Amino acid sequence: MKTALTVVFILVCVIITILVLFQEAKDNGLGSLAGGSAGETYWSKNKGRSMDKERVLVLATTIAVVVFLALALLISSKVLN
Repeated sequence: MKTALTVVFILVCVIITILVLFQEAKDNGLGSLAGGSAGETYWSKNKGRSMDKERVLVLATTIAVVVFLALALLISSKVLN
């Protein structure tokens, strides 16, 4: 049982990583120091169409993080040992 939960836990970790990488950056970050322009990104050019996709990504990330936390608590509990 613990092995199966650990495999699911690792899959959820990979899913969270992918979901976070797909999300739009909220600010320029360190890219602005090197002269990077946020106005040239895909997200800024297609802002109207990407807003619905961004909401879905945020919701999916939130759900995945809740599952991650629940699995982490379940795996670390002494109930399964």
